[in-house]
Amino acid sequence: MAETSDLPVGDEPVLAVGDLVKTFTEGKARKGGVVRAVGGVSFAIEQGSMFTLLGPSGCGKTTTLRCIAGLEQPDSGHIAVRGTTFFSSEDRINVQANERGLGMVFQSYAIWPHMNVFQNVAFPLQVADRKQKMSRTEIREKVERVLSVVQLGELVDRQATDLSGGQQQRLALARALVMEPPLLLLDEPLSNLDAKLREEMRFELKDLQRRLGITAIYVTHDQVEALAMSNTVAVMNAGKIEQVGRPRQIYETPSSLFVADFIGTSNFFPGRVTAEEPGDTFLVETSAGTLYANSSAPYSKGDPVTVAVRPEQVAIEKGTFPARAGVWNGQVTNRAFLGESVDHVVAVGGIEIRCRCNPSISIPPGSDVTITFNEREATLLPADG
Repeated sequence: MAETSDLPVGDEPVLAVGDLVKTFTEGKARKGGVVRAVGGVSFAIEQGSMFTLLGPSGCGKTTTLRCIAGLEQPDSGHIAVRGTTFFSSEDRINVQANERGLGMVFQSYAIWPHMNVFQNVAFPLQVADRKQKMSRTEIREKVERVLSVVQLGELVDRQATDLSGGQQQRLALARALVMEPPLLLLDEPLSNLDAKLREEMRFELKDLQRRLGITAIYVTHDQVEALAMSNTVAVMNAGKIEQVGRPRQIYETPSSLFVADFIGTSNFFPGRVTAEEPGDTFLVETSAGTLYANSSAPYSKGDPVTVAVRPEQVAIEKGTFPARAGVWNGQVTNRAFLGESVDHVVAVGGIEIRCRCNPSISIPPGSDVTITFNEREATLLPADG
């Protein structure tokens, strides 16, 4: 396996999903009611991209992935890989999972415990269609090449059950990559690892994806994982995609209350627009005071809105200064040392605001403080989400 992608690059996406719908019938407890797990999802993945479906349990992300893999049959919609239709309700096409040629890494790895490392990776090549059958020499060369890429070359004869968690994850990845699939599907592959190893594997997996030019769709409920590894993130909620964008865009400019609340931590201030300022900036009146917030969406004076501000975007200073728009006085009610930062909880006008700052700043509870909001970092959202 070459360490750079030799796949052709064109305008056509590697994966195109259109208006995908999948429902399930509930059990007798709900009298056979229908649950819409995926409700009209559409997206496309470009060559060499790591595209992540992110959301809470039950949002439809894994069901979407299983539909792409062919493990679930959608009710309607369209799925195509490199221009080849795998599913189309309109044209009545449904290519079976074993005929789609996609690589998949499961949450449980699903490696074969009775086989050693070499045998696990070689198995997909050995059972391939007769037209794709390889000689023993070709299989060995391919297996050794991919094991070298995932840094398991020295463990070729070791039993799968004797591998560590991280090594088993690499083995599952090698088995998926050995067929050189046009698209790699990753279903929460790091969730069974401990926190430290999971963090290490994030970087390893992302580095491997970049070096090989792999096109992958990644499913996770871990927002840190999604932000760290992805080129593009699609945040899902209740079977639909709430927002698609680059990780920084998703984090810094959420498009809904759900995204702002699910990704990271946010302070939310319900209020009303009192004035529009130049540069897509609005002055908002809240129960705690007035502050500026940004939005490219149109708002009028009097519109109900919610301002979302990340804790690290709120500056805190001991002592009180004259209050004005974006500068509020309050009192520290709690603080927590988090290692790389300190969280302060500040009471202002009956509400509590989280401020996250450098660990060199630690203000004890009961202290009077001034907090300052940067108008460029406060996001204006519709009041109804």
